[in-house]
Order: sequence, then structure tokens, then C-alpha cells
Amino acid sequence: MHALIDKLRQFAQERDWEQYHSPKNLAMALSVEVAELVEHFQWLTQEESRNLSPEKREKIKEEIGDVLIYLVNLADKLGIDPVEAAHEKIEKNRMKYPVAKAKGNALKYSQY
Repeated sequence: MHALIDKLRQFAQERDWEQYHSPKNLAMALSVEVAELVEHFQWLTQEESRNLSPEKREKIKEEIGDVLIYLVNLADKLGIDPVEAAHEKIEKNRMKYPVAKAKGNALKYSQY
């Protein structure tokens, strides 16, 4: 993760783009990239979404890269370690969704 953060910092510095990389702008750009990712799945059936063509999978891979880039940039600007944040969130979710109640269903924790 640190190597990716360093690479993204260098990329932005070489282009003098840090001036545009406010948390607000990065969050907005992240939202746009997520929408572009979602667009590839729009109107697909569940089965079609599980069996993508190699061409479609490659386009989705590029969008996932864009989403990760903006997410990592945003986390870096805010001084948040995204891997640590994910681990902490998994533990919170473990408490919200105990196996005994959550296994095999998609109910939100407030619906138990």
C-alpha cells in the first residue's frame, strides 16, 4: 500500500495536480468512478454479472483501478490508512452481523 501511495503522490506532483486534490474533489471523483464501474453491470442479470466476457472484465478492471486510485488518494489526504480502516470496519461489522443471526440472509442488522 505504501508503494502505491508513493507512486500516486509522485504522479500528482509531476503534474502539479495536488492543487486539485482536495478531499471534496477526490470524494466527488471517486463517486464518478464508482458510477462508471456500476455502469458496466447495469441491466445484466445476476448470472451475466458472474460470467463476464474477457473484454468486459478488462474494462471493469480499469474502473476498479480508477476507484482504488481515488480512494487511496482521498485516504492519504485525510491521513487515514485504508487497510487499517477496512480491518476496523470488518470488526465493527462482525459485531453488527453475528453469524448466528446473519448467516444465509441479507437482512440489515437493524432488521433482526
